[in-house]
Amino acid sequence: MKKLQSLLIGILAIILILFLGVQQLEKASGMSGADTLTIYNWGDYIDPDLLRKFEKESGYKVNYETFDSNEAMFTKIQQGGTAYDITIPSEYMIQKMMKEKMLLPIDHKKLKGIENIDDRFLNLDFDPQNKYSIPYFWGTLGIIYNDKFIGEDEIKHWDDLWKPELKDNLMLIDGAREVLGLSLNSLGYSLNSKNNQELREATDKLNKLTTNVKAIVADEIKMYMINEESAAAVTFSGEAAEMLDGNEHLHYVIPSEGSNLWFDNIVIPKTAKNIKGSYEFINFMLRPENAAQNAEYIGYSTPNKAAKKLLPKEISSDEQFYPSDEVIKHLEVYEDLGAKYLGIYNDLFLEFKMYRR
Repeated sequence: MKKLQSLLIGILAIILILFLGVQQLEKASGMSGADTLTIYNWGDYIDPDLLRKFEKESGYKVNYETFDSNEAMFTKIQQGGTAYDITIPSEYMIQKMMKEKMLLPIDHKKLKGIENIDDRFLNLDFDPQNKYSIPYFWGTLGIIYNDKFIGEDEIKHWDDLWKPELKDNLMLIDGAREVLGLSLNSLGYSLNSKNNQELREATDKLNKLTTNVKAIVADEIKMYMINEESAAAVTFSGEAAEMLDGNEHLHYVIPSEGSNLWFDNIVIPKTAKNIKGSYEFINFMLRPENAAQNAEYIGYSTPNKAAKKLLPKEISSDEQFYPSDEVIKHLEVYEDLGAKYLGIYNDLFLEFKMYRR
């Protein structure tokens, strides 16, 4: 009996030592504690000077980590481990995280500057009353092309991507929702379709596009287009803005028949440890001068109407990146499709990528 007691005491002692060791490791790496704010964001999605400014103003040490997809972010937060105080998912993923009860409700009494957000970007279907999220950036999916290879009137619609003149000269973004969505839109269908016949038609049409596709890539699109290694590409508006800065022959088009209107919003995960710091960061980013600095640095569109007034006129008046209400009304926001149809989209996209022309 004494041997058993000694064994149990020894096991408990080891557990205690390991627990204390993990705590010390987290503190040493800045992953926990009231003096640290742990942010999980997309790569290259905030001006680093703003992080330094926030640290100086708030006194917090910012522990900043990045992800490359909504799904990767969701999985890591769901699995636990690091207690993120802030993350910035897209609209359909916010819906999913709400359903999974992974988010803390936003206490609007603690917000300073929410009145700076344009009413068009508040109270949207994916988060009514902004109960769980605060707008950060928004944008569109469209086509970027080089006028040295393609005339200005030759690229206006999704169907133009199938033109034989683009043989082996088109880049596609590596995303199932984006690529299946553009094909669905080109057929007059919703990019949130759950109609199996429509999805089959969209995939069959995509298979005919393979003769034009040079590559299906991600961030590399920027380099390829700036270096004029491709005539056209499908990309997001903020990425396009960076490309336009790098090459005067590039232009961005939002197809008039419809496309994706996306939103990335700030949320507070349920596992957050520094709630006070989370609100300080949200309020910091709601300040017009900070939101404007971030928008000018990143290239995406700010939902902060007060910040937009501070941007250079050539940016704020550019309808490629701040489209009119007339254009916006033809755009769709991605919805959470659920596990079944997300799997179907992924499978059809894989079929397209493996298709041999």
